Amino acid sequence: MGNSDSVMVQKRMARFRPEERTTIDGVFDRLLGGSRAEKTLQLETLQTSMGDLASDTMVKRIYRCMCSIDPGQAAPSASAKEGTAGVDREQLIVFLADTLRGTAEERAPLVLVMSHNAEGVPDVVTCEQVAAFLEDLISAIVQILTKRGRLQGWKPEQMGDTQLGIKLLAEQMCSELKASDQGTCDVSCLEDWIFRVSQVSLYLEILVAEGLNVSLGSWTAPTLLPLCKETHWKDLKCLLDIPTLMFLAPQLPDSYSTPWRLVFSTHLHGESFTKMVSGLTHHGPTVLLIKDTKGHVFGGFASQAWEMKPQFQGDSRCFLFSVFPTLRVYTATGYNEHFMYLNQHQQTMPNGLGMGGQHDYFGLWLDCDFGQGHSRARPKCTTYGSPQLSGEEDFTLDSVEVWAVGKPPQPPEGEEEDSKKSILNVDPEVQAMMELTGKTLHSEGFNELEEDFD
Repeated sequence: MGNSDSVMVQKRMARFRPEERTTIDGVFDRLLGGSRAEKTLQLETLQTSMGDLASDTMVKRIYRCMCSIDPGQAAPSASAKEGTAGVDREQLIVFLADTLRGTAEERAPLVLVMSHNAEGVPDVVTCEQVAAFLEDLISAIVQILTKRGRLQGWKPEQMGDTQLGIKLLAEQMCSELKASDQGTCDVSCLEDWIFRVSQVSLYLEILVAEGLNVSLGSWTAPTLLPLCKETHWKDLKCLLDIPTLMFLAPQLPDSYSTPWRLVFSTHLHGESFTKMVSGLTHHGPTVLLIKDTKGHVFGGFASQAWEMKPQFQGDSRCFLFSVFPTLRVYTATGYNEHFMYLNQHQQTMPNGLGMGGQHDYFGLWLDCDFGQGHSRARPKCTTYGSPQLSGEEDFTLDSVEVWAVGKPPQPPEGEEEDSKKSILNVDPEVQAMMELTGKTLHSEGFNELEEDFD
């Protein structure tokens, strides 16, 4: 950093430690490849550096943003150099400082220009333009996770549609914008949004650090996905996709402390309420995912192991969520404590699994006969404030998954073997009754299957 640097650049460089300043100052020369003839960075240079991680559209957004920066001002200016002039050293330093160490106030003008995606600095952008910018940004993050081997055991080819997940995550993030009545956002609107929605800064920081290979000693790549273990991917078509997982995992308490483990799937274990209950009751906190025959995907997070009893259970850390057609999380309202309910073989109480609401009017309900359920909210679930999650109020199941996401409870001494038994093995009377009624004993042989998972 020389004495000829503008005051703005000197202030930006002061954010970095002495050894980091050398790295930041050297990015410009490194990108130019040591060429003394070149005085500015051209679009082609950025495409060479970032092209394998970001789309051509995203690289152009970054390039135009760099070009729009006037190092003598606190924000991009329409009077600044435009595209064909290239990016000089000071413009690059300001861009790096604001994306890697900047405030929401400093990042908002950059996001404004990147969302506009054309030469010049607009006064406002539309929500649709912001969504398009986010889709390019999220797509680049997914590419980074894939190319850099950071999928944490997840298999995108066995999961949901990544492109659809990108659109849904971008829409969810945009839903937090407090746009004008005309659907536009100015710098102050974007600043407020960036301050509240931390993923915007996080994703931009990752893309710039990885795409431009800026290695700062104090920076390590954030872990965006939980570790996945003990999952039989070969025959599985997971209801989750990578962007949805990037959104859901941070919503969980201690979300990255324990690997996610698939403990039930209708694709692998068949349509059995008993098998599903075994996955729910033996593995601590769980995420339940449901797809109905109308294509809606939704579910709930249970903060503790489910217990078979005719009373409500759980705590305010539980929540409901939707994945498709919109990506949303619905947390406890405090109105009541009807967080979790699981019951079976009762004549006077509902038999099945429920979350939120009340008996016969749950925010999410699966009948013990397995195949039918309901999501009732007129207008919202009292416990979670969620709307109707399913395509129709009374729905038919297409598929179900249960993921264990926390530490399993430790069984009392001497009960470890009993905890692995199916309810039909434990209760011969129930087994006899099911045989008399002609129902298939789906849980036979499940113990062996469960041992394979563990």
